[in-house]
Amino acid sequence: MSSQSGTAAVNFSELVNKNKQTLARLKDSPRLVLHRRDGEDLVLTTAARAEQDQTVVSAATRMLAAMARREPGSMELLLDILPDAFPWVRFLPEADIHAFAVELVDTMRAADSITNSAAVAQLLTAWQHTAEIHSDPDLLAALTRDHDADYGLTPDPREAE
Repeated sequence: MSSQSGTAAVNFSELVNKNKQTLARLKDSPRLVLHRRDGEDLVLTTAARAEQDQTVVSAATRMLAAMARREPGSMELLLDILPDAFPWVRFLPEADIHAFAVELVDTMRAADSITNSAAVAQLLTAWQHTAEIHSDPDLLAALTRDHDADYGLTPDPREAE
């Protein structure tokens, strides 16, 4: 089995049953995706490769953050290239595009400082969902409409039994 971009993929059982042959595949591929029947797939790589990947991400993050802080024109450049990197930003209002850019740079810097990109992934997902809402006029209207109706107190679901 193989996967995208030169990454090899095998069933987890191959690692268990043929560990030497399976691990030898890391010489030809930077990563090995281990498909599991009973859980999320795993990615196996060497420690050196993982460190290289982190170094590259960290360098790119620092360069982006430094560029964004340098001069006023750099933020305009960042705003100009965002639609190339994230086409869905075209659905965001202009003020939200700017807020996204600032939040993205700040979150990337913070995440890099603790070498954990989960917050960046969450931020991108949240902003993409916001863009999806703005892309659908009916959904946007439903979510931004004033709801003056008062439906009273919400009953405690534990008491409904």
